[in-house]
Amino acid sequence: MNRINLFRNAVRRNPATLNSVTWGKINLDKTTSTVVFAALLIVCSIAVGCSSDKPQPSSTNTQPAMTQPTAPVVTTPASAPSAPAMQATAKPVHKKVVRKVPATVTYADKTSGVSFQYPRRYSLKTGEAADKLVSSDAVPMDFVQPGGVAVAAVAVPESAYPKSDLGLAFFDVSVNKALTAEQCGQFSEAKPAAAVDPATPAEGTAPVAAKPAKLMIGDMELASWETLASQGTREEASKYYHVFENGACYEFALKVATSNIDNQGGATHVDRDQVFKKLEGILATVKIKPVEEVKAAEPSVASAPAGPAQ
Repeated sequence: MNRINLFRNAVRRNPATLNSVTWGKINLDKTTSTVVFAALLIVCSIAVGCSSDKPQPSSTNTQPAMTQPTAPVVTTPASAPSAPAMQATAKPVHKKVVRKVPATVTYADKTSGVSFQYPRRYSLKTGEAADKLVSSDAVPMDFVQPGGVAVAAVAVPESAYPKSDLGLAFFDVSVNKALTAEQCGQFSEAKPAAAVDPATPAEGTAPVAAKPAKLMIGDMELASWETLASQGTREEASKYYHVFENGACYEFALKVATSNIDNQGGATHVDRDQVFKKLEGILATVKIKPVEEVKAAEPSVASAPAGPAQ
């Protein structure tokens, strides 16, 4: 209250002081406005500068850019790289084709019409080589009349039965055109039975020869006979089969020769029956096809070179 009174007293004493105060007030207001305006300008400048540095946010009123819809890409099997196509374009790998060789070989003779199959590792002999092999046997052929000719022979290799006493084993084919159908059913080793005397007592019986057995191969009926011969330590077992076809007698022989000495040089005794089974496998494949009749102008069978005969 004292200050207010003092101010009022001062005004009363000196009215100019009021004016000066008022002017000062006015001047103060102007100065304050100027400072405030300047400050606002500075603040706006700073705000504008800062806003220019920052990324401008997109306006909410701005319409999003319309993009043209693209049609979906449809891939066809021809254009699309599929796995099989990629494999096709790759360089093909050439694989070595291994052809399996048949285990058997077929032999066929046009002249006699005979054919058969034999193991590939066996040895085939024809002509003079067959004659030589057949004649080495104790009983070369078992025809009742001479005139037989060796056509072919198949020998079993020694490697098939290593370290054994097997001396020789082979299958051979011979043809005799000088025999009749009745004679073809007979064998030279099959001796005829002796006549039995009715006066002879019952206990005295005469020896009776065994009759040839029969064997069917396909539609062929073969007469068969077996022999066993010995030459020193060598033992030869043979099986003969006859059939009459194409006006001639065909003979198929299976022969196995052994040394008949046990443990000779460490060799073991070969199973003869097992060897015969191998040869019988060849016999089972035999076929005889019809052949044309021999022309009159051709050499006769008698003048043709004949091999070992019985």
